[in-house]
Amino acid sequence: MVAAGLLILRLVIGGILFGHGAQKVFGWWGGPGLAGWTQAMTRMRIRPPGAWALISAFGELGGGILLILGLLTPLACAAIAGSMLVAIMLVHLPKGFWVTKGGYEFNLSILGAIAAVALVGPGDDSLDAALRIHLPEPATLIVLTIAVIAGVAAALGSRKPAEAPKTETA
Repeated sequence: MVAAGLLILRLVIGGILFGHGAQKVFGWWGGPGLAGWTQAMTRMRIRPPGAWALISAFGELGGGILLILGLLTPLACAAIAGSMLVAIMLVHLPKGFWVTKGGYEFNLSILGAIAAVALVGPGDDSLDAALRIHLPEPATLIVLTIAVIAGVAAALGSRKPAEAPKTETA
């Protein structure tokens, strides 16, 4: 039953992230497409917007596909975690918890789900299991955690400061 539960979790979360990535990359399902996503990055003051648009969009798209397949699962989880953490910090945190107000509830749910998969593994019904791919533990977890933290820090540090409001002088 554990393998079936992990398969369901991977399919649902991976499918959601694939969908979000496909919206950003291809404009599917009412998404902005890559040009629109790059413009959104510009509005969020992320520099350089094109590079970060590619990283975030393909992190979600690729992470979702890998999670669905259960292939290189720790890498998939790291890509998704990075994307969700940056989204929380740059967009959703100031709006509070609840998603109805634009908060981080959804992103935190995704983080919790992928943390569970990352810690337990993808299960027997995965390409990792079929291909006998076993990344070394705990080294993989440590390296990926450092990579996610560095990536999130780089994204947060790349944000252009808000322009100071113009004041009239007398």
